[in-house]
Amino acid sequence: MAKQSAVQHEPTVIHSTFVLERNYAQSPERVFSAFSFAAKRRRWFADGDHNEVELFEQDFHPGGTERQRYRFKEGSPLPGKVLTNEGTYQDIVENRRIMMTTAMAIEGKPVSAAVITFELLPAESGTDLICTHQGAFLEGSGGPEMREAGWKFLLDKLGKVLESD
Repeated sequence: MAKQSAVQHEPTVIHSTFVLERNYAQSPERVFSAFSFAAKRRRWFADGDHNEVELFEQDFHPGGTERQRYRFKEGSPLPGKVLTNEGTYQDIVENRRIMMTTAMAIEGKPVSAAVITFELLPAESGTDLICTHQGAFLEGSGGPEMREAGWKFLLDKLGKVLESD
């Protein structure tokens, strides 16, 4: 039997799940198209004031991949650093559900992995979107609080893109 150590260790991985809900005035078909068409997805998901998009690829079907590479601009938390995000679509039900797995790295060092599920539910006022994010966060990831804040921002940005289309 292994001898137990009296030394306390900080966790090297933080596991976290959060759920975000939004209502968009547009139909599930319009919301789904903002995920399924690369040009639309890039507008709300990749383009931003604090980063330069160096790569954005999307192959939207079960088993398809999505890849992004960003370089953070001056004035951001990580100026000059490169962030990569690679994902695989695990399940897609047109106009209803998207499930993907993702892995994120900064300067080539893995910082997190996640399963993200988007559910699109018809509502009287358009579409209710439920985003469930199940993540494992490594050192240097900024942790689940930073990722949740990021997804809140992105889903709000999605709403603005939907309103402008």
